[in-house]
Amino acid sequence: MKARINILLLTALCLVAPVALQAQEGGGTTQGASVMTASSVDNQGLKKYLLGPGDTLDVRVFGQPDLNWVGEVDAEGKLSTLPFIEAPISVQCRTEKEVQKDIIAAYSKFLKSPQISVRVTGRNSRPPATVLGAVLAPTRVQMQRRVRLNELIAASGGTTERANGDIQVLHTEPVMCPEPGEVVEPLFTNDGLSANVIKIYKISDLLEGKSEANPIIRPGDIINVMDAKPVYITGYVGSPQPVLLREGMTLSMAVAMVGGVRPEGKSNDVRIIRKKPGDTKLEVMRVDLGAIRKKKIEDIALLPYDVIEVPKDSSFSMASILRLVTSAATGSIGGLIGAPVQGISNRVIY
Repeated sequence: MKARINILLLTALCLVAPVALQAQEGGGTTQGASVMTASSVDNQGLKKYLLGPGDTLDVRVFGQPDLNWVGEVDAEGKLSTLPFIEAPISVQCRTEKEVQKDIIAAYSKFLKSPQISVRVTGRNSRPPATVLGAVLAPTRVQMQRRVRLNELIAASGGTTERANGDIQVLHTEPVMCPEPGEVVEPLFTNDGLSANVIKIYKISDLLEGKSEANPIIRPGDIINVMDAKPVYITGYVGSPQPVLLREGMTLSMAVAMVGGVRPEGKSNDVRIIRKKPGDTKLEVMRVDLGAIRKKKIEDIALLPYDVIEVPKDSSFSMASILRLVTSAATGSIGGLIGAPVQGISNRVIY
């Protein structure tokens, strides 16, 4: 008995070890996981696959090879060229088992107890959904069932640090097989494209599990995880550089990300230079950053391509600079001038 248990344990280890080894060799990368996830999305739900125009079928009538048929579902979602069957058989939004019953019923009119098999050989009626933008592995996913947004984001490896917080979903195809009672919004109106063609969802809402942020994705949809646009921070800050604008980023946050205002910078006269869409003129806002920190005024929400300029404080005299340098040399303030710049690497923060 003990020997038998040992054999069972050894067999289990042999089955598990290759899987673990494969995961280790893959480095545990998210990209590898995305391929596996995409594959599972592709292959799930095949037993309940609903047929549509462009799908191909293989119909076999046992004992009657002259009645065998291989062909494509026509543009109207019907089989209209089956041998000796005059009335087209509707197959759209039906499973192969349901279609098989109709074909058996059609041939039963002149065959006794016909044995017929129906097999789907090509699932071509649904174009793949495309996931692109700020994801680890942009991919196209052929969906054979109803799939939600979070599944496709996972299939593409998840979002990257360049995501600005929005996911844009573009519908390119109408819903072919709506659920019973489902209200389908049209892609087109009398005036052209419907407002429902493009939808925007928040990554934060999706992560929080809000159902309204996790819609059903249609075949042919284009999911674009929006890339963050830059804002440019210049002047007397720790490390002048562009930073990527995230959802909810404000002036004080952006300045803090580049090391804050240097001692010789004028924090009470920070300038935000902004160009409004469709306007050739630049708007200049002068903001007291110190007042924001003291919560005397509201922080400023930034927009893409804003330029933040921290000017030099004219009251920061040469005598003050010399006193600071002297203090730094004696170690009393630990090198106040040099420390902020030297302590922060020159890099782009995503």
